Amino acid sequence: MNILLVYPETPATFWSFCNAVKFISKKSSEIPLGLITVAALLPDDWNKKLIDMNVTNLKNKDIAWADYVFISGMNIHMQSIKKIIKRCLNFGVKIVAGGPMVTTDYQEFQGVDHFILNEAEITLPQFLKDLEKGEPKPIYTADEFPNLSLTPIPAWHLLDMKKYAGMNIQYSRGCPYDCEFCSITMLNGRKPRTKTSEQFLNELTSLYQHGWRNRVFIVDDNFIGNKKKLKTELLPALIQWSKARDYPFSFTAETTINLADDKELLNLMVQAGFSSTFIGIETPNSESLSECGKSMNLQRDMVESVKCIQRSGLMVMGGFIVGFDNDPDTIFDEQINFIQKSGIVTAMVGLLNAISGTKLSKRLESEKRLLHISGGNNMDGTLNFIPKMNYRHLMKGYSKILHTIYSPRKYYERVKIFLQEYRLPAIKPPPLTRNDIGAFFKSIWKLGLIEKGKRYYWKLLFLGLFRYPKQFATIVTLAIYGFHFRQIVKTIEH
Repeated sequence: MNILLVYPETPATFWSFCNAVKFISKKSSEIPLGLITVAALLPDDWNKKLIDMNVTNLKNKDIAWADYVFISGMNIHMQSIKKIIKRCLNFGVKIVAGGPMVTTDYQEFQGVDHFILNEAEITLPQFLKDLEKGEPKPIYTADEFPNLSLTPIPAWHLLDMKKYAGMNIQYSRGCPYDCEFCSITMLNGRKPRTKTSEQFLNELTSLYQHGWRNRVFIVDDNFIGNKKKLKTELLPALIQWSKARDYPFSFTAETTINLADDKELLNLMVQAGFSSTFIGIETPNSESLSECGKSMNLQRDMVESVKCIQRSGLMVMGGFIVGFDNDPDTIFDEQINFIQKSGIVTAMVGLLNAISGTKLSKRLESEKRLLHISGGNNMDGTLNFIPKMNYRHLMKGYSKILHTIYSPRKYYERVKIFLQEYRLPAIKPPPLTRNDIGAFFKSIWKLGLIEKGKRYYWKLLFLGLFRYPKQFATIVTLAIYGFHFRQIVKTIEH
């Protein structure tokens, strides 16, 4: 059996870092972890080929070779998935589709032979069993969440690793919180399920043995959903693993802001090799936080919480949202002031969107305010519902936020605020590579000689050389990120 696994093309977005990865001669910022995990669940004697359309082209001969084409993706991949399906239909190849986008909106995809919904550890074996009997069904679904001990080590060998800026890996699924706009609890439940420490370290060892030495993003919905298990089991074991191999990976994870309340957990993460964390701040407006169920962000000084985490040695990346029903007319200036004051350099500000199946989409539908399904990109300047705030005012205010916080002057100011608070961990940093050095010289050309606002780049560079020499590589990286963000802002509809 010839199996072609196809990952759709990701459009240029904030998180694609498509403009940044070019500086280090890479094609994509992250890997199709779901598909290479699915590949590992398939029979060993099947022939498997991976086409990630973000790093290579999908050719007609690839489709013609396949007996089945497996497709997976997220909401942002809808248009690309539809194009892939159309091409496969032209060749008469059978199509198997799954993943979060398909699970919530499979009715949107015509021409798919078999839908493998929910989590593949349960539904994929059912399909394979029926396929062996010659009786595969159109739809496979499950109303339970699998034990993650069923999850195999991803098929790393299918990747062309040199084309990626980072690798992905997973420790847990699910989140104890239930924010109104979030689809995580619907897809993965509220009780965090984890792999065993041994299982997780075996995956890391496998990745290490495949030659990877760089950034690893732990893609959990909320990495600290089970703090006790982290502190007593995983992190102590990960610290030993990382020390024994001279810290080959720099880890990034998604957490909640109450990480700031647990100094022990913070220190363990830093000792294990974590360098950054993404946190959903969403909004400084308490009424809007209450509206969306972001309870962990309430009744705290969020700026101080962010700075506490950064002083511990973790760079904070933040997610922000405008468009809540309770947002006041002043929310745009409030967001700008919070982002600048906090020193969150990598600040993603998006418009609220209602993802299918979430509590938000159900509420808006009951209020006759839902317009269409979400395209998955909350930074493209569009809404899929009727907002309470005047639409023109919302769009104008959103544009103001983007053009302010990503402008060279404000952006480089924020880097300086971050540097004043950030404490560089004592662990050994990853060695510079030829691509890193090349990125520095490319940044001089694009950011220091061509781009408008270049004087702010040079001021930051000299500040780094003389005051923060040990953080110079981080400074260059953040400068390049800023370039990427400004390119994305140029593409957003207003």
